[in-house]
Amino acid sequence: MSAARKNPDAFAFQVMLGLCLIWGCQQVLIKTAAVDIAPVMQAALRNCIAAMLVGLMICWRGGWEQVGNTWRAGLVAGGLFGLEFLFIAEGLKLTSAAHMSVFLYTAPVFTALGLHFMLPSERLRLLQWLGILLAFAGIAMAFAGGMSFAEMDVRMLLGDAFGVLAGLAWGATTVVVRGSRLSEAPATLTLFYQLAVGFAGLLLIALVSGQIGDVTLTPLAVGSVLFQGIVVSFVSYLTWFWLLRKYLASNLAVFSFITPLFGVTFGVVLLGEPLSANFVIGALMVLLGVILVSAEPWVKQQLRKFVG
Repeated sequence: MSAARKNPDAFAFQVMLGLCLIWGCQQVLIKTAAVDIAPVMQAALRNCIAAMLVGLMICWRGGWEQVGNTWRAGLVAGGLFGLEFLFIAEGLKLTSAAHMSVFLYTAPVFTALGLHFMLPSERLRLLQWLGILLAFAGIAMAFAGGMSFAEMDVRMLLGDAFGVLAGLAWGATTVVVRGSRLSEAPATLTLFYQLAVGFAGLLLIALVSGQIGDVTLTPLAVGSVLFQGIVVSFVSYLTWFWLLRKYLASNLAVFSFITPLFGVTFGVVLLGEPLSANFVIGALMVLLGVILVSAEPWVKQQLRKFVG
């Protein structure tokens, strides 16, 4: 029998803060290094590095024996994972890292919608439906609130749309994992499928689109890819899975929503990206909506405390 999961303590908060800092700087790193290495190639190489490390871990700890009954779902999950990073890579050419950080984190909304129709145990409750409506209203506000058609930056809007599509692909990946035999497989094997298939797909896209040659091995490019591959895709993801085995997922989800706030901050401070009032308002609506969807039990608990 697995150990009962507990509420996050001070240690969990410190670890989550570190993870959110790491995840929040991803988009800034990709955008900064894009002058030396195409974003699609960055995504492919980071997946390659992380896949090799995760593969070695599976060789050490075991897990390959479950490939026989999980590989089909693994291919689908990996394809969606690669699609997510394709949208991120192409979107960052058009929009800001701050915008991408927020729109990417619409993923839990799409996950909740998918699981609602797939699993009876995952039916959405009233507070979660409110969160979904709030999140989509926030997306609309962030896209075009307060602007006339003539004032819209079409390139940025397209990049923002890619950010939402990346969130959709991420959410769909989670739905595939939860609704297939991957839900019973080791986390390392599930992660390996995503990284390995994502690498193959992104490398093929880079080859077909001619981006495979857009590589200049500067210290910035090498450092960015190594950080993304080792720290982000390997260390941080496995740390997150470890936390999920020890602490309540709904409460950890609340902490994880610090990530887009860090992403926006890094984009503004390090890249000098401007923020419009409608984007700030829309982003806050999106984040609040996502919290209502993903951490509904925690929200209810806090409301009871407030009312009581």
